[in-house]
Amino acid sequence: MIERLPTPWGLVRLGVAPDHPKLKSVSRAFERVADKPGFRFLGNVEVGRDLTHDDLVRLYDAVLYAVGAQTDRRLGIPGEDLPGSWSATEFVAWYNGHPEYQDVRFDLDAERVVVIGNGNVALDVARMLALTPEELAPTDATDAAIEAIGASPIREIVIVGRRGPAQASFTTPELQELGELAGADVAVDPAELRLDPASEAALAGDTNARRNIDVLRAFSQRDPSGKPKTVTLRFLLSPVEIAGDGRVERIELVRNRLEQDARGRLVAVATDERETLECELVFRSIGYRGVALPDIPFDERHGTIRNDRGRVLADGDEPIPGVYCAGWIKRGPTGIIGTNKKDATETVQLLLEDVRDGRLEPRGTTAESVDALLDERGIRRVVHTGWLAIDERERAAGEKLGRPRVKLVSWDELLETAETVAAETA
Repeated sequence: MIERLPTPWGLVRLGVAPDHPKLKSVSRAFERVADKPGFRFLGNVEVGRDLTHDDLVRLYDAVLYAVGAQTDRRLGIPGEDLPGSWSATEFVAWYNGHPEYQDVRFDLDAERVVVIGNGNVALDVARMLALTPEELAPTDATDAAIEAIGASPIREIVIVGRRGPAQASFTTPELQELGELAGADVAVDPAELRLDPASEAALAGDTNARRNIDVLRAFSQRDPSGKPKTVTLRFLLSPVEIAGDGRVERIELVRNRLEQDARGRLVAVATDERETLECELVFRSIGYRGVALPDIPFDERHGTIRNDRGRVLADGDEPIPGVYCAGWIKRGPTGIIGTNKKDATETVQLLLEDVRDGRLEPRGTTAESVDALLDERGIRRVVHTGWLAIDERERAAGEKLGRPRVKLVSWDELLETAETVAAETA
């Protein structure tokens, strides 16, 4: 497993919300695989910089790209880059301890925050901002994030979706969590939960949407309990401008209506009705997008590697022998951990089919020859024992504080911890 970062497990470590420790337990399955003979971890090795695609196909019988969707989609509206307007990608990476984002300074001196998006990441951002210091204390969020969120004067977090409540892509358990926050009430205007006939009809075949509507209607009947913060859910609104004198001060929203397009999908269409919401922070969470890798066929329109069920395709739509992809870079940024497991299974079954049918050419390369190439290029790398040293140090620091771990958050700390063990065992 070749990984650009010094640590493995991707979004389980750096994407799952810190107050969701049970979701992170999927890493135990990864650890069981990592203990098997034949598994190697090469961290701090970037494909396209330290190793090229040509290097990989020359060294390995098969190469499977599972690089995810590494950037966020943009709103494309005036004021999007004003100070105080952030992508959810940046914020999530910051509070989760991604080493590339620890020098980013999030000024949370705001009373009202607007989160644009109707997915689980939008809920994560809103919930993290609403957590009390007592709720944050036992998590593995970074110390800087815990301190900044705890000291913030935020009073209201408004989650804005361009379509209606029946089209929101929240999963119901995550939506329900908003109603269980110790320091925040949840508010929904009953008028925004009135469904058009097409949305009402669609509920019959969509269990998740039906459950979401039930939760939202229950929220709408609640009276405020006087908690210091409020999470407000708004629907059928799209941002058209973020404005302010040198930083975010307000956001202009347009009211939408739902119409069926030629394929029968319900799409948001802007009306003439607008409203302005005063705010000091905006977080954009409208989806992710894959990034092209050097020398890999890429579909710019969909932000994915060109593939057929996981076999990477050349320009002539012929499968490239021994090259595969899985996850969001294969099918686009949809679904959750369970979706990715099913998706990976499909790709691996095709890989095994190609092995059985003799479509792969054995390279005969050894681990030593890979190491020799990396040494020749002067690549500092973290192997599995180095990761275990990082893991042990973080867990030990967390145990003293009643936390799952205290993450090492700088590239130097991570590499030095891993390399100390490598030197001791050399």
